Amino acid sequence: MITPSAIGMLWAIGMMVIAIGLASWQRLGLTQTLVIATFRTIAQLLFVGVFLSAIFASRQPLAIFAVLLVMASIAAAVARGRIDKELPKLLKWVWLAIFTSGLVTMLYVTLLVVQLNPWYDPRYLIPLTGIVLGNAMNAASISGERLATALRNNRIEIETHLSLGATPQQAIATYRQAAIKAGLIPIVNAMMVVGLVTLPGTITGQILAGADPLVAAIYQILIMFMLALANLIAALVVTYGITQQFFTPAMQLVIPQS
Repeated sequence: MITPSAIGMLWAIGMMVIAIGLASWQRLGLTQTLVIATFRTIAQLLFVGVFLSAIFASRQPLAIFAVLLVMASIAAAVARGRIDKELPKLLKWVWLAIFTSGLVTMLYVTLLVVQLNPWYDPRYLIPLTGIVLGNAMNAASISGERLATALRNNRIEIETHLSLGATPQQAIATYRQAAIKAGLIPIVNAMMVVGLVTLPGTITGQILAGADPLVAAIYQILIMFMLALANLIAALVVTYGITQQFFTPAMQLVIPQS
C-alpha cells in the first residue's frame, strides 16, 4: 500500500485551502466552518488511529465492547438530536433502535458469515460495527423525523380513523410505512448503483491497501446487505417508539409537548 508522505499530506491539506479560498471568495459564510471542520477532521482521525492501534494490540473483549457501546451511544444521541425535539422520552427508543440494529446485524455476520476467531477480533468487529451504526443512525433520524412530522400534520385524519374503530397502529400505518421507506431510500439507492456509478469506501480502501479486487467486491456485497438489514431494524424500532409517544394507553391521540 502506498502511504502518503508528510509532504504529500501537506498537498492534501492544500485541497482544503483551495476550498476555503473559494468559499471566502464567493462569500458563502462557510470560511470559519470549513477551517474548524478541517482541523477537527485531522485531530479526530489521528486520535482514532492511535486509539484503535492500542485496542487492536490489547485484544481485550471488555475494552472492545466498551468502545462499541460508546459508539452506539454517540450515534443514538446524534440521531435523537435530529428528530422532533418535543418528544420527551424518545432517546431510549433511539438508543434501542441503534443498539438492536447493530447487535442483530453483527451477531449474524460474525457468527454465520465471516466466522471470526475469536469472535471479538477488533480489526473486523470495530470497523464493521462503525459502518453499521453510522448508517442505522441516519435511517433512524430520517424515519423518526418523517413520522413525527406526519403525525403532527395529520391529526384530524388520524382521529377520524380512530373514531371509526381503527387501532392506533391501523390509523397511522400509512404514515409509518412512508417513514420507514424514507429511511431506506439511501441504502436502496446505493445498492442499485453500487459498482456502476460509485465505488464505495470499503472496496476502494481495500483495493488501495492491495487487496484482490474480487475479495474487495465480496466484502462490499457483505456490507451492503448488512446495511440494508440494520437500517430496516433501526427504522422499525424508532418508528414504533415514536408511535408510543403519540398515543395514550386508552388509544387516544396526543400531541407531545416539551
